[in-house]
Amino acid sequence: MLPRLDAEPDQPRGRTTTLVYEAPADSDDPYWAFYEDVAATQLASWLPTAQIRVLDVSGPRTRFARQMVAAGHDVVRVVPSVDRPSPVHGREQLGGPAPDQGRFLQVAGDSRSLDWFAPASFDAVLAEGRTLSFCLATETTLEEIYRMLRPGGRLLLCVDSLLLGLARLAEQHRWAELSDVPRADVVLVPAEDGSITRCFWPEELHALLTSAGLDVDWIRPRTVLSAEAVTRAVASDVSCFPTLVRTEVELSAEREGESIGIHLVASARRPG
Repeated sequence: MLPRLDAEPDQPRGRTTTLVYEAPADSDDPYWAFYEDVAATQLASWLPTAQIRVLDVSGPRTRFARQMVAAGHDVVRVVPSVDRPSPVHGREQLGGPAPDQGRFLQVAGDSRSLDWFAPASFDAVLAEGRTLSFCLATETTLEEIYRMLRPGGRLLLCVDSLLLGLARLAEQHRWAELSDVPRADVVLVPAEDGSITRCFWPEELHALLTSAGLDVDWIRPRTVLSAEAVTRAVASDVSCFPTLVRTEVELSAEREGESIGIHLVASARRPG
């Protein structure tokens, strides 16, 4: 039986801060509904119309896989496990699709180390949900993604921005670390739960992608509008929601290459 795509794992509700970081699955905050619609719109515009085979390493939530399967694409999704899974070869291992939908396969493995997939086995890789910010050796993971992509294959990723990292360090009163950021080659920021994430500025992310052999299409902020502006606008007129999403997507494209917002989104491809 194929794994279900209609259930999300429980995630804790985060505390409210001046600069929000990521959406809890059960959040009713209008800003996060807006943020997720923006992400879905960006993904939809990035995906081709023709059916492709996508590796999804976007973390515990399934909404990205659901969207791609519904759009007719075949999706292989990686979920955490301590066991080393068997390699995935070819399309024949994907389960039977529902009408007008792509096929879906869920495999257990570590998304930070993808060397167990066959070379050139995917048309695209999706690393949403800040996945590569949790891969502290991002260079190695990008090299593995390059190896798995077919010539002309594409990568879409979302990572923590340097702005987010600076805000977190300031909130934690880590003034010494904050003052060292301009001289740092790599910025690693601890979170309250003990995890560590890597934050990027556009120039660094561009250099990492090109060093892995990928051609960069663009690097953009995920969002430009502030959470406060979105919340106020929706509170005064909820019907403006679709217009806000469309405006945000256009703004992020216009601000390409700028280090604003809490997350950066990048599109790159393996030369054909």
